[in-house]
Amino acid sequence: MSTETMNPSTDDFAAMFEDSTAASTLQEGRVVPATVVAVNNDQLILDVGLKVEGRVAMKEFMLEDEQPKPGDIVEVFLERIENLMGEAVLSRDKARREESWIKLEDSYNKDEPVKGAISGRVKGGFTVDLGGVNAFLPGSQVDIRPVRDVGPLMGEVQPFAILKLDRARGNIVVSRRAILEESRAEQRAEIVEAMNEGDVREGVVKNITDYGAFVDLGGIDGLLHVTDMSWKRINHPSQVVNVGDTVKVQIIKVNEETQRISLGMKQLEADPWEGIDSKYLVGTRLPGTVTNITDYGAFVELEDGVEGLIHVSEMSWTKKNVHPGKIVSTSQEVMVEVLDVDAEKRRISLGLKQTQDNPWSAFLGEHPPGTEVEGEVRGITEFGLFIGLGPELDGMVHINDISWDVPGEQAIANFNKGDHVRAKVLDVDTEKERISLGIKQLSGDPMSDLDVRRGDTVTCTVSEVTSGGIEVQFGDPAMTAFIRRSDLSRDRSEQRPERFSVGDKIDAKVTQMDKASRRVSVSIKALEISEEQEAVKQYGSADSGASLGDILGAALASGDDKETSNKVTETPDESEEDEK
Repeated sequence: MSTETMNPSTDDFAAMFEDSTAASTLQEGRVVPATVVAVNNDQLILDVGLKVEGRVAMKEFMLEDEQPKPGDIVEVFLERIENLMGEAVLSRDKARREESWIKLEDSYNKDEPVKGAISGRVKGGFTVDLGGVNAFLPGSQVDIRPVRDVGPLMGEVQPFAILKLDRARGNIVVSRRAILEESRAEQRAEIVEAMNEGDVREGVVKNITDYGAFVDLGGIDGLLHVTDMSWKRINHPSQVVNVGDTVKVQIIKVNEETQRISLGMKQLEADPWEGIDSKYLVGTRLPGTVTNITDYGAFVELEDGVEGLIHVSEMSWTKKNVHPGKIVSTSQEVMVEVLDVDAEKRRISLGLKQTQDNPWSAFLGEHPPGTEVEGEVRGITEFGLFIGLGPELDGMVHINDISWDVPGEQAIANFNKGDHVRAKVLDVDTEKERISLGIKQLSGDPMSDLDVRRGDTVTCTVSEVTSGGIEVQFGDPAMTAFIRRSDLSRDRSEQRPERFSVGDKIDAKVTQMDKASRRVSVSIKALEISEEQEAVKQYGSADSGASLGDILGAALASGDDKETSNKVTETPDESEEDEK
């Protein structure tokens, strides 16, 4: 053993330390720098350190910009430090792939696009070569719109956005659509920035929907809403434009945040609603064309771009609950009257019935109050009868105007639908469209014709006996009154309704007459008291000392013709006369 070996120098220690450091850097499964030692035909001999050499096929360097030469340093992937032949197992392809993953991870973290080329087709999409690493491109991410032929895009190097990256599984999902949308958004932002509201531009109709049409303004689409196509009513945009048409439009509104552009065509024409107040005066009658029918009325075009509404209530004098489609039809020419004009809200109210005769006014002219009419009972309600007065008009007989004597509830039960009745016209209200009729007015009012005053004595006929009193009739025409139990006699013992029978004739005094409520009150008791007072006045007084019996006896003896209404006893002469 030499002295140098036994006593190593400082340089030896440095070399040994460097060798140990280099050895620690040589780890399998990593990219390491290697020096080109020699080029032997189709292989490169590389030195990775520690006098460890390996071989790499020359074809793995074909994608390099410059071919390596002796002395150059290249990066290779160290798969194994030593194989059976004592050489390191190296790979340039794997090193390039490792470099690509590092770059891809960096781009993914920074949200930057990467370059690649579509290399093949797989189920659900395509494969993209990202410089040695294959990625998946879903079919929906190829373009903004569906692409039928991807042939022109195959093999073309272009940018892609990384949507998902999983290095452990070797999974990468990319998108070409995201790049196109971003680019398009930048272009849209530039175009929108250059647009101003009120500008007039030409565009091409690209698509038509139920609510409008999309117009291409050269890199950006604008919406032409159906309400901004024409001043007149339009049911569908296809009535005005077709796909592929070149149209001139005005920019109505630009939303820089959403980059949405609203367009208009009618704004390029004069507004027909200007000065509409002076053009269509209230009360003017003019022709129009029915353009649209709804549940609440019909729209009538008066001129291009100007429409008015006939509300269902203004269509017919008599047809109240009928759909407008049963009165007018689309495209029908009608004569209307202007009822109201609201220029601010762009509304014109029209009337159709106003151009026709008011049937209530016509009826009033032919049948003033007091006229007798005849008609068929068309309806019966709890408050009266409806009588047909022609094909369109009805008059109503109120329940209180059916009979003078019978209560309304009972009187109305005597009628059926289809009955022909006569009635008298009581009132015609043209504004409320009502005709009031009366049946009882055909005969005289018994209350008015009754020649009876309060305090008069009347002879009554008993028509009904009840526990509470008796019902009587008197006068011509006959009036009905009710005598309560307490009014049947002055004597309490005689206040018995059962002592009377239907058909009995009795006298009673009229105590009350109310023509408003049509009530007459009569009382036997009041008549008795009145007769007694009269007898006292004529035949005696309290001062003379005569009793009531003496006074009445004197009155009877005098042959007074007037008798009380409830005689309890009869004189012998009267009995004899009855027997004869």
